[in-house]
Amino acid sequence: MKELISKLKNNIDLSPEAEEYLHSISSNREVSKGEVLIREGQTVRYTYFVTDGCLRSFCIDKNGRQHTLQFAIKEWWISDFIAIYNNELATLTVESITDSKVIEFKAMDLANIFTKYSEFEAFQRGNLERHVVSLQKRILNQLQLTAAERYDLFLQQYPDIESYTPNYHIASYLGITQQSLSRIRKEKANA
Repeated sequence: MKELISKLKNNIDLSPEAEEYLHSISSNREVSKGEVLIREGQTVRYTYFVTDGCLRSFCIDKNGRQHTLQFAIKEWWISDFIAIYNNELATLTVESITDSKVIEFKAMDLANIFTKYSEFEAFQRGNLERHVVSLQKRILNQLQLTAAERYDLFLQQYPDIESYTPNYHIASYLGITQQSLSRIRKEKANA
């Protein structure tokens, strides 16, 4: 919780009451590698702030192929936000790729923080703006860049991820096959 409180205090004036409320609606959780926090088709009740490790969200298409939407590393948030905000069942699965530590929040309690403590509104608006920008960049990159260029950007965003993430997760995030990923890596090694 220290990491999150520190991050918040760097961005907003956090009152002692608001900090206490955050503690009251959260719990620290250790998550084992391979553990599923949200499963497609479930009701989504939680949002997670990663303090250590790496999680990913993904969907499975009608042909059984996985498509990774997001990796969440230290100080990133992850959940199925479509399910939370549209009051729908999960369309994503969220799993831990490594042994990880997260702060778990009940989504409804976290949503109530904005009416109780107005200082969180600007912080959350900034988070949402960054999230929308990130998603739009990702969509544009998928449409405009080659697979090799997307891979380079991926490595900039997640510099150490290859050491603990299976190739098929990376390939599914990039929208390519594992064979294409291997070819790109080989070409870069020979360049």
